[in-house]
Amino acid sequence: MKNKKVIISLVSMIILAGGIVAYLFASNSNSEYVFDTVVLKKGSINNTVTATGTLEATNTVTVGTQVSGVIEKLYVDFNSKVKKGQLIAELDKSTLQSTFETVEADLASAQAEFEYQKANYDRMKVLFDKELLAESDYDLVKYNYKNSVAKVKSAIANLNKAKLNLSYATIYSPIDGIVINRAVEEGQTVTASMSTPELYTIANDLTVMQVEADVDEADIGMVKTGQRVEFTVDAFPDDIFSGEVSEVRLQAVETSNVVTYTVIVKAQNPEFKLMPGMTASITDYVEEVNDILLLAGKAFRFSPDREMMNDYMSNLSDNNQLERSGRNNTGSNSSIASRKGSRPDQDLEDDKKLVWVKQGNLIKPVVVEIGVTDGINIQVLSGLNENDAIVTAMSLGKKDSGEEKEETSTQKSPFVQERPRGGGPR
Repeated sequence: MKNKKVIISLVSMIILAGGIVAYLFASNSNSEYVFDTVVLKKGSINNTVTATGTLEATNTVTVGTQVSGVIEKLYVDFNSKVKKGQLIAELDKSTLQSTFETVEADLASAQAEFEYQKANYDRMKVLFDKELLAESDYDLVKYNYKNSVAKVKSAIANLNKAKLNLSYATIYSPIDGIVINRAVEEGQTVTASMSTPELYTIANDLTVMQVEADVDEADIGMVKTGQRVEFTVDAFPDDIFSGEVSEVRLQAVETSNVVTYTVIVKAQNPEFKLMPGMTASITDYVEEVNDILLLAGKAFRFSPDREMMNDYMSNLSDNNQLERSGRNNTGSNSSIASRKGSRPDQDLEDDKKLVWVKQGNLIKPVVVEIGVTDGINIQVLSGLNENDAIVTAMSLGKKDSGEEKEETSTQKSPFVQERPRGGGPR
């Protein structure tokens, strides 16, 4: 039923346009109908999402110390370039060295005790095997021997721990990079308890930066990895930096009842203009279509006015050619013209729209297939050709007796004096 209604509407409009409706100028009238038009041109549609975020290095490492002590020497400072394994700081080793020497002596003592107890055990075992030693005495000797073995193992473990702690006092860079933060001073005491004291923050590579942007939950559904991003920073307001969405994190962030999602944007930084901590205003191009036919949205809202259309048709009676072609179609024309407030395209599919095309002194309805839109212009996929003139408004003006003028696609027709905004049907 719906398709039948669409067909009837379209056939009626085509008859109307092809027969008589769109002839613009009545030959014996002091007035004429003029039309505002826009020209179908090629262009681009870019739909975007905006957000703000903070610039960070792609990979940062916090360097700390696992032992308590006094900072004896710092070998690198802010902005220093470091290599993996490079010495960057040392703690005072005196206490750690003393502890190491103590446990080293404890190990020597334990080993001496072990050697004595082992020799004593070997002698007593021979006597026990010959039944020359009481079992209780043999058990005591065996206990002392095993105890000496355990003490040696404990002393070795303590020595390894002391040696490791001593090594922790010498701090090396874990990665190649640049020091972006130093958190301590020489002579400062650091305490390693529940958390590791921070000494440095090292960024792996500042030639590639990332923006951690907070995107509103209403927009996050349009953001995908791989989308092109442009952003600016306050330090260089005239520069536009380019990047790409590399990650859309699933964890929501709620701040003051506002829900956002973190989006990671990777950007090249060959000139080192971008620095960690800068605020970036990003524009994410969530939809980009280039070199397409574009038509202003107002062209899809135009529908001929009933009164103007009736008057328009009455002027056609003076034109013999139009009268002959339209003699059998008056009923259909009147029917369409009298449907005030209705749009014949209301029964079309969602991707189909009706527009009115101006060809010379004629206008005719055309069904077009549409694509993406940016809210102002709409992509035309089929039904029209580039440079077609599409009607956006219809008005009645006085006939101009002077030279013929060409109307432009962006202004109202020069055949009619300027009308206030809102005048005339759209």
